[in-house]
Amino acid sequence: MFGNRKKAKKVVSQPENCRVITELLDPEGADGDAVQSWRVFRIMSEFVQGFELLRSHGLAVTFWGSARTTPDDQYYKEAEELASKLAKKGFTVISGGGPGIMEASNVGAFKVGGKSVGLNIELPFEQKLNPYTTESLNFNFFFSRKVMLTFASEVYVYFPGGFGTLDEFFEIITLIQTKKIDPIPVVLYGKDYWGPLIQFFEQNLIKKYKTISQGDLDLFHIVDNVEDALRYIEKEVKKIKNVRQI
Repeated sequence: MFGNRKKAKKVVSQPENCRVITELLDPEGADGDAVQSWRVFRIMSEFVQGFELLRSHGLAVTFWGSARTTPDDQYYKEAEELASKLAKKGFTVISGGGPGIMEASNVGAFKVGGKSVGLNIELPFEQKLNPYTTESLNFNFFFSRKVMLTFASEVYVYFPGGFGTLDEFFEIITLIQTKKIDPIPVVLYGKDYWGPLIQFFEQNLIKKYKTISQGDLDLFHIVDNVEDALRYIEKEVKKIKNVRQI
């Protein structure tokens, strides 16, 4: 009597405010489920395009810093100078492609005929691709762009910046600390800006709460001028395995 009864199909309701639906799968598209699936392929295409671009470059340096830094600012000028000198030594200069420090680094490489790459993110304000790139990609998704920038270079230089700069700094040193990537030169430019953060590390993270080790402070290096940055980068790059030497 009950042997042929079909099991009722279980219907799983999805909350309207679930972020995986509202932000990732885009249910408002015209084709419903088809659009949701294709958005995943858009994400995949950003990874493919990004890796294809990066693999065509050899030794590279990525610059980070505030999009709000203006051309008359000293940090802008020094970022441009450092990028110019590194480009002359054969480095591809990579940035987030926007204004401020990102633009300064692209300007430095562009002016000396070097390779100047911008990995831009489309935002409603502040961010648009600067005109000083020889190659560029536009990203819709922060996380795919972040992966590209994380694996883009052999050297990372962080000028004063906001949440995005700090986010990328912590991303890189976490990967090095946990040995997910080999040690690479991480340069913090500007003692006035970075000094208080390092003091916080020492007083709170190391001494008070013991959440990091003293040796973790060796994962990065602070400089205060272009020549010190250049000297440190040249020395440390020679220690990196499987990389074309300068």
